Amino acid sequence: MIIYNVTVNVDESIHNEWLKWIKEHIPQVLGTGKFEKATLTRVLVEEDMGGVTYSVQYRSYSREALEAYYREDAERLKADGLKKFGDKMLAFRTELEVIDEYTVNFN
Repeated sequence: MIIYNVTVNVDESIHNEWLKWIKEHIPQVLGTGKFEKATLTRVLVEEDMGGVTYSVQYRSYSREALEAYYREDAERLKADGLKKFGDKMLAFRTELEVIDEYTVNFN
């Protein structure tokens, strides 16, 4: 499984508006059919540059599904945020490969 991680630093002047927008944006990304779920998290570090940092982790069904997302959907969906918020947000993207997962068993 591949996790498509988008880390975004949001200027405090647009923070509330951006948070409302991202909660609408994530279902649009999931609506492409290339991901099985997404997790929105706040990054708990103080940035030298200020602002508030978030991570959105989209779990893709497969490498092929992620590649299809890049080809068919990514530019359009990225453009939405850039058009709305411009340089008030800074995003970078990484791909993470899940090697193994562990859970606690209390039996």
